Amino acid sequence: MPQDKPVTLAAIAGAHGVTGEVRLKLFGEGVAALKRHKTFNGGALTLKSLRDDGKGGAIARFEEIADRTAAEALRSTTLTVPRSALPPLEEGEYYHADLIGLAAMSDTGEALGFVVAVENFGAGDILEVERPDGKRFMVPMTEFAVPEWDDERVVIATGFAD
Repeated sequence: MPQDKPVTLAAIAGAHGVTGEVRLKLFGEGVAALKRHKTFNGGALTLKSLRDDGKGGAIARFEEIADRTAAEALRSTTLTVPRSALPPLEEGEYYHADLIGLAAMSDTGEALGFVVAVENFGAGDILEVERPDGKRFMVPMTEFAVPEWDDERVVIATGFAD
């Protein structure tokens, strides 16, 4: 997996107050995961403070944002870090960013397409695979449905790609 590939951890949802703080929508494992990083977007944003907003998001202050106008101008900006800045994974764990773009193969060796998204609607991760004809299907990221994956491909069990 490319270690310099940018991985999105949050997005700026808008300004918070008048002093330059921003509201964040979090895509990772919460405030603690975001606090591990001091700079984002290749050093363009430097984190000064971060706190939980009590609603599943966070409130942040960046050195480069001085007032509400500057904060509003960054609405919808994603906060990225290099893949190499993320903690190492244990056996069986994965980062969503590592799965996107992988070739999808059936357990009989048939090429099925490529992973284009990883969704989670509350019951676990779901891979979205786009076939060569542009049609898409979803498969749960479980050991039964996806018995193996590596840095190059995911293997989908028979019956889940129909």
